Amino acid sequence: MRNLIVFSLLLFLAGCATEKPKPDAFAAANQAIEEAVKAGAEQHAPVELRFAREKLAEAQKGMDYKQYDKVDYLLEQSEINASLAVEKTNGAILRGQVADLARQNEILKEDFENTFGEAYQ
Repeated sequence: MRNLIVFSLLLFLAGCATEKPKPDAFAAANQAIEEAVKAGAEQHAPVELRFAREKLAEAQKGMDYKQYDKVDYLLEQSEINASLAVEKTNGAILRGQVADLARQNEILKEDFENTFGEAYQ
């Protein structure tokens, strides 16, 4: 009976053990960070990019201590921060384009007013 209890306890603990992250889990996080860098996140979203890199570094440390559940969470957070950096960068680029177009519109408006006077409006 005692052996059955010990075996059951060991089986239960083995079921609770977290599996080691897949080898491509780190590759996915690294790729997400590289995409953010290519998009221009170092200029437009440096905080989010830094967070992504920090989470990846923490995940690598977690592997050393075999804290696999923490590693999975940190890798996911790293990818999320990298994606946020990409989206924030895209938004900043689009806002810049809108501002440029608004300036061009103002120049055209002034040209029309100078050419046609008050009749333009």
